Amino acid sequence: MMNQAEGLRQIVAQTPVQVIAVTSGKGGVGKTNIAVNLAVSLAKRQRSVLLFDADLGLANVDITLGLKPKYDIRHVLSGERTLEEILLDGPSGIRIVPASSGVSDMASLTPQQQGGLVRSFSELGTSVDTLIVDTAAGIDSSVLTFTRACQTVLVVICDEPTSITDAYALIKVLNRECGVKRFQVVANMVDRAIQGRQLYEKILRVTDRFLDVQLGYLGAVPRDDYLRRAVQQQNPVVAAYPRSKSAIALNKLALAVEAESAPRADFGGLSFFVERLVNCSPAELES
Repeated sequence: MMNQAEGLRQIVAQTPVQVIAVTSGKGGVGKTNIAVNLAVSLAKRQRSVLLFDADLGLANVDITLGLKPKYDIRHVLSGERTLEEILLDGPSGIRIVPASSGVSDMASLTPQQQGGLVRSFSELGTSVDTLIVDTAAGIDSSVLTFTRACQTVLVVICDEPTSITDAYALIKVLNRECGVKRFQVVANMVDRAIQGRQLYEKILRVTDRFLDVQLGYLGAVPRDDYLRRAVQQQNPVVAAYPRSKSAIALNKLALAVEAESAPRADFGGLSFFVERLVNCSPAELES
């Protein structure tokens, strides 16, 4: 009898898809803003981008973009709507899977619920070549589940001691409990370019000593008044102020991500993302 993963393999299109997790060890480091601007920047480069707000209990992407979804991911889980029916249109043609806001049980899905969620991706008719997964911050089970299923893991940090220690804790858990071996660091809200490199090297010294991981550095996004203004306007800075320092840095980040995580047919793209989520056991989630 065909097992669940085999069935999904036949349902999900085999076109290679970039699957990118944007995550962080703690909140307040600008992770969602990075994810949104990365999505828009890649869309401007003629990519077909789906942005998945995987912070399932505290929706941030729709708020960041000033969108007001009528339906969200909880309506997919309840069977009231399909994934296609809840998609939002965002800037530059990106499509958005909105999370629910302020619903506590959405932040702790059971393995069965998570399986139902990812099966809904198999029904998606929208053509996608890039999936960006904006996870919650921290190391709870949903963060580990979604992150481990992605090809490329971007860990966003800033110049705060807790950001560095929590980022290391996230990398450690993903490596030891989930088998993730490759990470890319993005430094946010830096005052100078060298500051981002120094933050990366702080984590690198510890990971090189204690973990079996490859830790790369994709760049830094500067502290910028135009970025703050764009956030207040609920507009991506790469669209609102494309010549600002932060927009230029974010567009460079998009180029680096595109090169880093170029889709490979053998990796399976979206089908790989779906299969990894379906095959994640309850024991792995609890760890």
